[in-house]
Amino acid sequence: MKKSIYATALAAVATLALAACGDAPEDDSPEPAGDATTTAADTETGDAGDDAASDFLACLISDQGGWDDQSFNQSAMEGGQRAEAELGIQLNNAESQSDADFGPNVDSMVQQGCDITVGVGFLLEDPIQGAAEANPDLNFGLVDATFSEGDPPEPVELDNAKPIIFNTAEAAFLGGYLAAGMTETGTVATFGGLPIPSVSIFMDGFVDGVAKYNEDNGADVTVLGWDKEAQDGTFSGGFEDQGQGQALTEGFIAQGADIIMPVAGPVGLGAAAAAENAGNAWIVGVDSDWTQSTDYADIILGSVVKEIGAGVFETIEEAVNGSFSGEPYVGDLANGGVSLALGTAEVPQELQDQLDALQEQIVSGELMVESPNSP
Repeated sequence: MKKSIYATALAAVATLALAACGDAPEDDSPEPAGDATTTAADTETGDAGDDAASDFLACLISDQGGWDDQSFNQSAMEGGQRAEAELGIQLNNAESQSDADFGPNVDSMVQQGCDITVGVGFLLEDPIQGAAEANPDLNFGLVDATFSEGDPPEPVELDNAKPIIFNTAEAAFLGGYLAAGMTETGTVATFGGLPIPSVSIFMDGFVDGVAKYNEDNGADVTVLGWDKEAQDGTFSGGFEDQGQGQALTEGFIAQGADIIMPVAGPVGLGAAAAAENAGNAWIVGVDSDWTQSTDYADIILGSVVKEIGAGVFETIEEAVNGSFSGEPYVGDLANGGVSLALGTAEVPQELQDQLDALQEQIVSGELMVESPNSP
């Protein structure tokens, strides 16, 4: 039986249910587990290409947290909705309420004959891969994870399944440099939801960015919450409990941190609440621009943005155009797949210039941002 690449980290957290997948039938199909909706783009009769697009069905399956999580699920849905509007396709989605929904939701999409099914989050790796292997005539995408087989697991490439992954260490490096340049206490912090590559990669980049700032400016800024070398640090234990995010952030603030980067989906909103209550702390958001996607714009120093929507859109577009392949989509600074968005703080021009120069060096390859969790 295939063992997920993240199985060790998740053993105490979740057990995935993989439903049996078969070829898509022509008759009625079961309803997806959790909440599901189907929409169709308004299209006029056109040439054969337009007709083909109007018959194309793209399906999205959320991780826990739902489509309005102000994080990666929401970003993925925005990519699907963009494809619906711009490409004239039909869009179906299933909102998972728990990990028990993942397998049934994937199976339901297969039964409905979705031309491409995109799972959002590493927890959908096993059901998406199982469906892809059982249905070679259908296409699949997986946000934030790759595919693997064997024990120990080794990466595997499937012709009809595309990983949608991001080298967020590059943008998080800039976020760490920004935080080190803006701290007034000399202490910053970060924590994650679970110790998995798509989370730890943010923390790796953040720590390295602080170290680079110290090196460039003769500073001695301390990072709480993550030891990159040991790959060990502070985690909330999941992506749902905002109270845990608030408690962890209050602890960091008590230790002198005045800038915190939570890499924990909706749990990060609890961190933002703690920073707002403290009155003298800032948050570095992740995944989306938190000045736009949350109600905490006034305390957002910056955001390490992962353009999940763009990756989802490009993956669907490839499938519509008949150019789909299993080659991973890797978002980085060079292709705009990741970025650092400044927040509402007044960042000195000198620091902004340093950040711009660093980004140019990373894009050109002059400066390498390395992480054991990079795709």
